[in-house]
Amino acid sequence: MKKIGNIGLLIMLSFSLMSSMCSSDDDDGSSNNNNQQIAEIEGTAQSGTWRISNFNDSGQNETSDFNGYNFSFNADGSLVATNGSNTMTGTWSVTDDSNSSDDSSSDDDIDFNIFFPVSDSNDFEDLNDDWDVVTTTSTRIELIDISGGNGGTDLLTFERN
Repeated sequence: MKKIGNIGLLIMLSFSLMSSMCSSDDDDGSSNNNNQQIAEIEGTAQSGTWRISNFNDSGQNETSDFNGYNFSFNADGSLVATNGSNTMTGTWSVTDDSNSSDDSSSDDDIDFNIFFPVSDSNDFEDLNDDWDVVTTTSTRIELIDISGGNGGTDLLTFERN
């Protein structure tokens, strides 16, 4: 009887040690890191107004389509582009793309989502996408999108005014 008690004690001790060594957050921490990065990108975008300094649509420079427009990324998710008397209103967000099936080679990238409710012939429709974030600084946001349809690469850069 004493042997069974000792074996049981050893088994319980083993399970106790194993469970204390395992953790429910054994991932690489990318989710927490992405959440922090998302908050930083949102804060950057919301501070000040921005202009498009580069928009390259599958090899074609279309930056001039947005000359004179100032973009405001508001905390409520609205995106407002103004150019004198012209105003375009859309939405924006920054999201974790860890479970998406986009064309990025990274499975934990961050998307900068832009949407303007406009017709297909409107220049602002070209901005509608879930852009992958390349880099962000306090004065620059660089985005990229690799098209699933034609494989073309679009580049979009905002610079702070």
